[in-house]
Amino acid sequence: MIIALTIVHVLMCFAIIAIVLLQAGKGADIGSAFGGAGSQAVFGSMGTPTVLGKITGVIAIIFTLTSFSLAILGGERTSSVVREAPPVSAPASEPATPSAPVPAPTTPPASK
Repeated sequence: MIIALTIVHVLMCFAIIAIVLLQAGKGADIGSAFGGAGSQAVFGSMGTPTVLGKITGVIAIIFTLTSFSLAILGGERTSSVVREAPPVSAPASEPATPSAPVPAPTTPPASK
């Protein structure tokens, strides 16, 4: 079930990428963003929905449903990656203290 859902999800990913890239941009010229003569709104006029726009909406809904389904089904499969409990070590009887630096050996002055 999860494998089939993952395959559908990946196919919807590629489909939505391809269909969005095939669509023409709305208000692509920069003049329409700043109140050009042809623009009706900030992001251009909406007009009637195209076939590619409707297909994009359907694929986006399927993509969202597969995302939620995979998230819910993936939550049920959680398990620990630790297979066994770590060994319990006995407490140290003597606390570790940093050792003091050992002074360098001094050599007696050479006698003449």
